[in-house]
Amino acid sequence: MSSTVENVRRLAQSVIGEVTKVVYGLERELKIILASMIVGGHVLLEGIPGVAKTTMAKAIASSLQLSFSRIQFTPDLLPSDIIGTMVFDQKSAEFRLRKGPIFANIILADEINRASPRTQSALLEAMQERQVTIEGNTLRLPEPFLVIATMNPIEMEGTFPLPEAQLDRFLVKVVIEMPGKETLSTVLDNLRRIYEWPVQKAATGEDILAAREAIWDVEVKPEVKDYIIDLVLTSHKMEGVRLGGSPRAAIALLQLSRALAAIDGRDYVIPDDVKEAARYVLPHRIILSPEAEAEGLNPHSIVEKLLQRVKVPVP
Repeated sequence: MSSTVENVRRLAQSVIGEVTKVVYGLERELKIILASMIVGGHVLLEGIPGVAKTTMAKAIASSLQLSFSRIQFTPDLLPSDIIGTMVFDQKSAEFRLRKGPIFANIILADEINRASPRTQSALLEAMQERQVTIEGNTLRLPEPFLVIATMNPIEMEGTFPLPEAQLDRFLVKVVIEMPGKETLSTVLDNLRRIYEWPVQKAATGEDILAAREAIWDVEVKPEVKDYIIDLVLTSHKMEGVRLGGSPRAAIALLQLSRALAAIDGRDYVIPDDVKEAARYVLPHRIILSPEAEAEGLNPHSIVEKLLQRVKVPVP
């Protein structure tokens, strides 16, 4: 194992160790979010209110001492409320730039599907290009830059569906389930500790950027690369699927698999890394036909069938 990969493993252990002081029962989800951040991808969280989505985002920012902004998406939110605008300064008789909350390392876009499509589109340039344009001025966003967007699966009134182009810009979609009895008991037993916020600095933004560079040293053998390609191409041929994974999905599978391997302390990707990545990379990119939806199929079940259908490479 190379020293650079070992550094990634230690980084992940340190950050997850701090975040789990206030977030319980979500170690696997934290691993996926951290891996996404390492490769520079954004995260879409889905879960009912109160399952620690905001706490998790704040804890990750605290453990890395990164700037954090929370944007509450509402139907009347405007693009300028996110990226900023030019305001007239009466003292100097000049227009000055007032930056919006998008200028932070970690952005929590809470209930993103409550805003209008026009406002949602304000995030597209930021998420893809790491920059925003205000009154013709292009401004770079800080690095690392991570958007964690939340969606509520049960409140459908007053929501707008995310367009496919925006969904595709999220590296992964993570579903936060309702905690079980044991986890909920742990939360209640540690409530005072959570309120006291014991999260300490475990690493820096520079460590994340160094880890991003380090994962290029993680080897992906030709047969594993072909496995990724077969998964993406076969996703278009699955019964009930109107649209499968895009080329961006293949890139996401490759890079997330590298990050997961490095977090586990390996400098090479195995098929199990790809399988784990596929369960988070592919479901939100699969669009079902109306007939499949009427039959009760869902993208997660399609991905499980896909993983069973595509032949796994044998070393």
